[in-house]
Amino acid sequence: MIKHPLSVGWSKHWPVARKSKGKQLWLQVGVFASLIAGFVVWQPASTKTPLQALPPSSPVESKGNSSTGKEPSMRSAWGIAVATDEALKLSAQLGVREIVIYGGPGWEFNNGSWRMKVGTDQSPERSRAGYEDYLALRNHVESYGLRIAAIEGGFVHLPKYQDLVFGGPKRQQLVEELIAEIRDMARAGIPIYGYHWMPGLVWRTPRATIRGGAISTAFDFDRVSAVDNIEACKTAQSQKGWQIFCDYVGITEGKTYPEEKLWQNLEYWIKSVTPAAEKAGIRLGIHPDDPPVPVLAGLPRLLRNHAAYRRLVEIYSSDSNGIEFCQGTFSEMEDDVYEAIRYFGERNKILYVHFRNVSGPVPKFHEEFINTGYVDMYKAMSLYQRVGFKGVFIDDHCPDLAGDRTFQERDGAGGYQSRAFAQGYIQAMLEAVQKQASAAH
Repeated sequence: MIKHPLSVGWSKHWPVARKSKGKQLWLQVGVFASLIAGFVVWQPASTKTPLQALPPSSPVESKGNSSTGKEPSMRSAWGIAVATDEALKLSAQLGVREIVIYGGPGWEFNNGSWRMKVGTDQSPERSRAGYEDYLALRNHVESYGLRIAAIEGGFVHLPKYQDLVFGGPKRQQLVEELIAEIRDMARAGIPIYGYHWMPGLVWRTPRATIRGGAISTAFDFDRVSAVDNIEACKTAQSQKGWQIFCDYVGITEGKTYPEEKLWQNLEYWIKSVTPAAEKAGIRLGIHPDDPPVPVLAGLPRLLRNHAAYRRLVEIYSSDSNGIEFCQGTFSEMEDDVYEAIRYFGERNKILYVHFRNVSGPVPKFHEEFINTGYVDMYKAMSLYQRVGFKGVFIDDHCPDLAGDRTFQERDGAGGYQSRAFAQGYIQAMLEAVQKQASAAH
């Protein structure tokens, strides 16, 4: 584990005075994070009073994060599935001015137990979300003085879309349906759609106990390396605390899917959707395979290393063909995470960042607190600044804390206190890095 002031204890190291051109910059990361985690207050929903609404597409006010008074290029955000009054007012109170909404084509809530209308916990009236749905969601979010940074979801794990992944007869029909919804997002003013290309979704094995008895998700490839049929998958899935997705195993069992053939199907999708997204004015980015191992249950995992992402972004050269940059998953790869930030950041391929930390790369790792994993988060944030990244950082996969309350019933995302701690860390880190960069110039 790399030791630096952000990971070895708040009381000894913060605040720390650093001099740059005669000025002192007080980096109060630990204090800020602790205050936010400790003093968040939730009010009954009936007492909510929205903040002043923003005019359409106007910049979010972000005082105190830029010496020029302009909106900083790097900003904090967080992901929510349901845009409730409580969640949006809490966002405004914490200074989280931008929101990533979990949703989009094929979106299902709570591990697929029911489909939901985008940004709500209501059943949809139609087979997919349309322009009016996305516009209504945007207006609702902006009524709190916030804005939508992205829609984040995925669809290839659903049986309906298997022809898209495996090259079946309904592939073109599915492509056209998805493009239609993406165009509606763009028309409603959604700037980014982040999605995954994981038919098997995210896998996790028994959870780990980390700092102070907190519980985090974990992965050990040795525990699932023998899973190659639906019976073995269901057995693994039944283990307490495991997160295993078996739907696709029933489709692929007994069949062989060469990795190159799967790449050809992904290329077909990218070459179809990117020109449409480019014309509509929306950017698209794909989340890496988590865990980034070569194969799970007999199916290759395509986006598992830097070489795969270099191939992806070269399929169609466009700012609309980018990366939903989950730094946690890039940290799980055997490749160097700092080099990924540099390479893809310099090429404007990072759309937004899942700013989380892990214990180490595959084949075995567990999630960590944002300030206790093996990645030097200060170094990482400084690299984003250096390469000119313009976008948001969201918390992700926060550990479960004693006495915490689950945030919107999303297992694995972290509770209110855990997420508030991560948000405080992100916001203070952003302020520290950006003020240092400003002082250096």
